Amino acid sequence: MRNILIIGAGRSASSLIRYLLDKSTVEKLQLVIADISLELAQKKTLNHPNATAIALDIFDQEQRSEAIQKASLVISMLPAHLHIEVAKGCVRFKKHLVTASYISDQMQELDEAAKANSLIFMNEIGLDPGIDHMSAMKVIDEIRDKGGKMLLFESFCGGLVAPESDNNLWNYKFTWAPRNVVLAGQGGSAKFLQEGTYKYIPYCNLFRRTEFLEVAGYGKFEAYPNRDSLKYKSVYGLDEVLTLYRGTIRRVGFSKAWNMFVQLGMTDDSYVMEDSENMNYRQYVNSFLPYHATDSVEIKMRLLLKIDQDDIMWEKLEELDLFNTNKIVGLPNATPAQILEKILNDSWTLQAADKDMIVMYHKFGFELEGVKKQIDSKMVCIGDDQTYTAMAKTVGLPVAIASLLILNGKIKTYGVQLPIRKEVYEPILRELEDYGVHFKEEIMPYFGYKI
Repeated sequence: MRNILIIGAGRSASSLIRYLLDKSTVEKLQLVIADISLELAQKKTLNHPNATAIALDIFDQEQRSEAIQKASLVISMLPAHLHIEVAKGCVRFKKHLVTASYISDQMQELDEAAKANSLIFMNEIGLDPGIDHMSAMKVIDEIRDKGGKMLLFESFCGGLVAPESDNNLWNYKFTWAPRNVVLAGQGGSAKFLQEGTYKYIPYCNLFRRTEFLEVAGYGKFEAYPNRDSLKYKSVYGLDEVLTLYRGTIRRVGFSKAWNMFVQLGMTDDSYVMEDSENMNYRQYVNSFLPYHATDSVEIKMRLLLKIDQDDIMWEKLEELDLFNTNKIVGLPNATPAQILEKILNDSWTLQAADKDMIVMYHKFGFELEGVKKQIDSKMVCIGDDQTYTAMAKTVGLPVAIASLLILNGKIKTYGVQLPIRKEVYEPILRELEDYGVHFKEEIMPYFGYKI
């Protein structure tokens, strides 16, 4: 039997574990599912004879080393900043490693050691990053193979609520880490390339500079720019491209409404609010508004944000119960962003019967035989339930498929890497189609960049 150690048994590991268990008998796999919570790890074994649960404290070096040493391959589904100690253990004990996280500087520093030990450290093999890389490189390589020249690449992705579960005015619920949603776009200006010119959008304007998209059968969406669209310019071989833009997808109207929180300062995570533990929601809102002897919190907020009482923006704020005096924050030493996250969790947590949805949309502008063309590639994935969500499927399945390809010697390139080679993306994209992760490609007129 070949042992796969899976560290982290959270929601995103559900589809990953089920896939490997389904393959375990034929592929002779024994899964060891490790988590700080033994109960959670045991639940994820699905009582399968080829799965064992263990309690693992990732900060316990002895425990960690013992678990890694017994494995043929390690999958880390931990938060990104915790991968590095696992990776060092994989170098020490000569084990392959797979993660869905971005390649950190510390991880990249292990590249030479991984190559020297004939190890594959596959990173960025989830959804975004992951499926975005693979589906993009597939089309880019096909264009180049035909002699085409890339002119434009735009890539958008979003975790949303499925249409049948979309029942609030924001058309949104949390389908992944709420904190990351609240802090999205912070830490500097968004930067991208437009018709050969570098463009920058400061955080204060980020959610008012959106692009509109349409997906047949699912309607209209909008996208706001990611912080750094240029990160993969050289990685994708797009050094000569004129336009390069990456964005996050939401339903139309979300960004304009979210901008209210940005303008008020509610997404700030840089300072602690005094006596936050005893503050109620209304007091929290009032903390960001000017003093007035007679005006109510509601009036002050409408005046500051310049919105009318019958504006849908106001209805969206009221829907979140922001002005309730009976709801207490209850978080000691909390930042504005942490309090906002708690408030939003009241309204935006997926309910038992809710389903989530992933939407990914690529645009490829290119010139072939003197003619400018565009290919639009779109993918929509709907979750099955609250265990096998669309997010769990699109993050976990690529990780699982890549792990099996590595064990079976189908991926032959050693070192720290992301999935941009044909030996990686071709078999994974092909198999993902069997699980409903399918891209529809259309030839479109080339319009260039319109933001």
